[in-house]
Amino acid sequence: MTGKTILVAGTYDTKNPELAYMAERIRALGGGVLTMDIGVLGDPAVPVDYSKGDVAAAGGSSIEAATGAGHENAAMQIMARGASALAAGLHRQGRIHGVAILGGTMGTDAALDICQALPLGVPKYVVSTVSFSPLIPAGRLSADIQMILWAGGLYGLNSVCKATLSQAAGAVLGAAQAAEAPAGDRPVVGMTSLGSGSMHYMLTLKPALEARGYEVAIFHATGMGGMAFENIAAQGGFCCVMDFTLVELGNRMMGSVVEAGEGRLLGAGRAGVPQIVAPGYLSLVHIPTWQDPPPRFADRAFHTHNRLIKSGLLTAAERREIAREVGRRLAQSAGPVHFILPSQGIVKWDRPGYEAHDPAGMAALADELRTSIAPPVRLTELDCHINDAEFAEAALAVFDTWVADGTIG
Repeated sequence: MTGKTILVAGTYDTKNPELAYMAERIRALGGGVLTMDIGVLGDPAVPVDYSKGDVAAAGGSSIEAATGAGHENAAMQIMARGASALAAGLHRQGRIHGVAILGGTMGTDAALDICQALPLGVPKYVVSTVSFSPLIPAGRLSADIQMILWAGGLYGLNSVCKATLSQAAGAVLGAAQAAEAPAGDRPVVGMTSLGSGSMHYMLTLKPALEARGYEVAIFHATGMGGMAFENIAAQGGFCCVMDFTLVELGNRMMGSVVEAGEGRLLGAGRAGVPQIVAPGYLSLVHIPTWQDPPPRFADRAFHTHNRLIKSGLLTAAERREIAREVGRRLAQSAGPVHFILPSQGIVKWDRPGYEAHDPAGMAALADELRTSIAPPVRLTELDCHINDAEFAEAALAVFDTWVADGTIG
């Protein structure tokens, strides 16, 4: 036995053979299994470890309430709440080390909630008929979710779907065996950025912070990165955050799918984590290269970064709108916030002579930030660019002050 146990969950009333096959494969590979039924109507062919009644009760409801809900969506949301609570509890107790969930659209809907209830680093494998589908919004994906298309398995077992189910069984157990938990021997600073060719501050800050005895985790602000950053911050995983690239928030407000969910710029604040914040990339919107721009951007030029992502300039009015939202979100913070505004530019390409150079737009953003960011949030304005050494030095000075006065442990 590997000592690792996988929670196998799904609607056993409709997918009992498939779920049983996955459990069988995990056990054959030396893993342990706990089974959970999130179905509403029928019963599994053999008893499961956590029945549909157990699941509904874990969410503060009952299976009678689910079956009597009168609508499949309402019923499955009851089961999703219970399954999420039950899975999270089993993980906290050390009884499971990963999850494998099987479903069509109904089961996948619940699976997304279950995965979000589990911390980053817990293997999460979803076998779904809508894997990678545009039906699934970015905001519902946990940062480290793994999905595989449930090919040829809508009704009953066959050799095609067994290939998928056996892969899922091996993948989730292998991940649970290989997963290395964070060491926890040094406090961690969470930072947002884009590639080092775009944002330079991390090149200075990471070694400087490490020399001070801190670990630095840098998150790529292209949607899932920001979601992971906020999730870890909300769970108290950081001693401080340096949130310097906020483009995901602007993207969300402008209707782009390159976003990190509704919790962007809220997770750290709600948890009381000290925040040093800057407006990196709030002058641009990122959208998929393969997607036509939303109608509001139809007359705007876009720079193609690669075949996945392209960017376009925001107007002064759009920047002001985003700046106001930044102020609203930071005002909700339970911990200290220091906002650094580099008034000479916030993206690599907005210096004089580059295609994103827009002094009027930058002035509008800076003006609105000065108005929208109010005490107790502290605002420091610098006459420099975000990629200048002066910006990184200012951020480090704030950090050192907070360490000296005990704000950061």
